[in-house]
Amino acid sequence: MKINDTSPVLLALLDAAVDAMVIADHDGQILRVNKAAASLFGHPVETFVGRNVRMLMPADMAARHDGFLQHHLDTGEKRIIGVGRDVEGLRADGSVFPLHLSVGRADIEGEVAFVGIMHDLSRRKAAEEATARSQRMDAIGQMTGGIAHDFNNLLTVIIGNLELLEMSDAADKCGALISDALEAAEVGADLTSRLLVFARKSTLNAEVTDLNAEVSKAVAMLRRTIGAHIAIERSFAPDLWQTTIDATQLQTAVLNIALNAQDAMPAGGKLTLETRNMALDDSYVAQEIGIDMGNYIRLSIADTGEGMTDETRTRAMEPFFSTKPVGQGTGLGLSMVYGFIRQSGGHISIYSEVGKGTTISLYFPALPDAAPQEADINARAEGHAGIGTGRRVLLVEDDPRVLRLSETRLEALGFECVTATNGDAAWEILQTRRDIDVVFTDLMMPGELSGHALALRVAQEMPGVKVLITSGFSGDILGSKATAEQFPMLRKPYRQADLAEAFRSLFSD
Repeated sequence: MKINDTSPVLLALLDAAVDAMVIADHDGQILRVNKAAASLFGHPVETFVGRNVRMLMPADMAARHDGFLQHHLDTGEKRIIGVGRDVEGLRADGSVFPLHLSVGRADIEGEVAFVGIMHDLSRRKAAEEATARSQRMDAIGQMTGGIAHDFNNLLTVIIGNLELLEMSDAADKCGALISDALEAAEVGADLTSRLLVFARKSTLNAEVTDLNAEVSKAVAMLRRTIGAHIAIERSFAPDLWQTTIDATQLQTAVLNIALNAQDAMPAGGKLTLETRNMALDDSYVAQEIGIDMGNYIRLSIADTGEGMTDETRTRAMEPFFSTKPVGQGTGLGLSMVYGFIRQSGGHISIYSEVGKGTTISLYFPALPDAAPQEADINARAEGHAGIGTGRRVLLVEDDPRVLRLSETRLEALGFECVTATNGDAAWEILQTRRDIDVVFTDLMMPGELSGHALALRVAQEMPGVKVLITSGFSGDILGSKATAEQFPMLRKPYRQADLAEAFRSLFSD
């Protein structure tokens, strides 16, 4: 056997492997790769052979690779040979991702070969980060709850003594001072009660609730409170399932989110409230740790404001975190919403684009008898499993994790995938390839061509290519309502069954 062996057995073993495998010679030149490696790094299989393994590494690692390799060949010292370690890989689209690498050495007829086995750690890292965020929020909640409890004890003593002073002879001389002190103490008590909401230690008055009706009441209050420069729109599902929640806390949550949105739109804008029935499956749960699979009612509140950075979005629900100037907010608004949602058995997610807007979605568990069973929903997905067989889709998504998940989902439907990370790159691909049947693109996209602009250009210049758009924003936000009237639109997050039905409807037209 030689290191460039092309026997059917070797090729079959390579392609049967689930993890990526790369075989290279003593200079690091690639001799063989399997299909899993091509899928992991985003290069066609035939483009690997003859190139150096440095093509699969970020620049800093690639610059040091030859030195490490030569040191091993000269000294025999094993720094990574036979020992797995976590490193980073470089995909064809330029994105860097975490992977676990194990390297083995083979000496065959005087020649040296190295075999690298690689496993993608992206999902594990994402799950670990989500778990860490959840644990951090729980730890902050426990600490906050303890502090609030102690402060309540102190405030009880302060208020009680002030009330005794108010009833004494001292009230004639110091009545105004005592009144001011009592008012300040009451404000302090209100603050600690809000901290207890975040800590999930407040008492909820949960009842079976028509969420549309309660949100409508909150909207009525908003119209009297929010500035005239903010337009308020509603899009309520007429067949909304029922849930068990505290109606007062729900209205307070809506007001908190809406007033934050108003601050993010100083020059005016639009606020959209939308309710929908949602069934969450394991592929969504894998990305957003902290919610069980099942049927939920989703309330989305979207604005056309300044949007959030990744750091702000990550910390937005921590108590006392605020981007407002000192004295213009306590930083407890979203933390209270978070505590209420979690105590209600639900989930909160934030989708935001800087300069474009923010959508905050609240998920409430549907009553068991109000929603179809999970098995029925899964059956819908299985019924469309081969909808993409014989078709090629151009997937356009700038978030690497969403791109990989979407590619997996599309391949499960039978599609052959070509990927691009922005609208400009997608258009270049369309210019050079005539075998694309459908473009599946995110609405918000970096570069000159947004998802909508790309869809319009495809419709005008390539009428034979179908278009499906997806977005984390609600249908009435950022002009996406007009987009949805021109092109089919799938709202994130979506189930596999929803994706399959969207393509079935697209191809049946």
